[in-house]
Amino acid sequence: MLDTGEKLGAFIVPTGIGASIGGYAGDASVQARRFARAAKLIVNPNVVNAGGFSGITQNMLYVEGYSLDSFFKGEINLLPSDNNKIGIVFDKAIPEDVLNIHINTMNAVKTVYDIDLYGYEVTEQELGVEFFIDENGISTGGIKNPQTLLHSCRKLLQQGAEALALVGMFEDPEDDNPDYANGTGVDPVGGVEAIISHFISKELQVPCAHSPAFDDYTISPKLVDPRSASEYITPTFLPCILLGLTQAPKLTTEKKGISIDNLDFLVMPYDAVGSIPVFESLKRNINICLIKENTTTLNITPDVLGITDRVKVFETYQECLNFIEM
Repeated sequence: MLDTGEKLGAFIVPTGIGASIGGYAGDASVQARRFARAAKLIVNPNVVNAGGFSGITQNMLYVEGYSLDSFFKGEINLLPSDNNKIGIVFDKAIPEDVLNIHINTMNAVKTVYDIDLYGYEVTEQELGVEFFIDENGISTGGIKNPQTLLHSCRKLLQQGAEALALVGMFEDPEDDNPDYANGTGVDPVGGVEAIISHFISKELQVPCAHSPAFDDYTISPKLVDPRSASEYITPTFLPCILLGLTQAPKLTTEKKGISIDNLDFLVMPYDAVGSIPVFESLKRNINICLIKENTTTLNITPDVLGITDRVKVFETYQECLNFIEM
């Protein structure tokens, strides 16, 4: 519980594992927003990012996955913040027309939401983004030139930026997983996006998030699954990460702000419990709430880990919320 007497929870849907709720484009936002009315809520970007939209609310703390793990380990605390100075790093591989659209998007978000966009850098070399779905159905990948990304990030931080938006150039993923648009596949780019942001978080201990850029920025006229729809009606996914990063908490190793000792509960998909937040919550006797209606491509259940008697299982998010509100 926080010093204010408000409950503190973490609502997590891991990226790139085909979650039926939260595995698409901001489709876990509805549930997260309901929980955020009952408690201060830590969310990973995957929960609320939705292309040109965002499910973020003032009662949420937007924390990237690597930093989230560090928080659960007790290595860092969170310092609530708003209107962070955001620096943007663009991949040198982004063509001029695509870059111009992103700059227009950046300026539009700044104008409408009064976000403090500190400036941007273009990497000196192309990042070389690679992504694929592995044999277990998990979205993954990497970048060939991580140091060029790191160099541009450091330049922005030295100039005064407090949070970083990362934009890598991606090939169009449609041929890799056509089922994603129909609501039956894994987001093919989500895994490598998480890898990129994990890398920067680990190296620089700063709030960050990633948005992909694509050559084809036309609006698709085809009908898609509602959970994927927000990504099919915008030429750039930059707005959602800017809206999240503006109120992302700062990270500190000092004993101040919000610590893991303040956390009351953790909410996760039922079959995706093989993660640091779950293991650390077990050590600290934090309520672990697992949701059966949110299925994933994983099969890491409480039975598999032998922790059935140490977790709380709910059929739906609503049942879990009823418990939290008691």
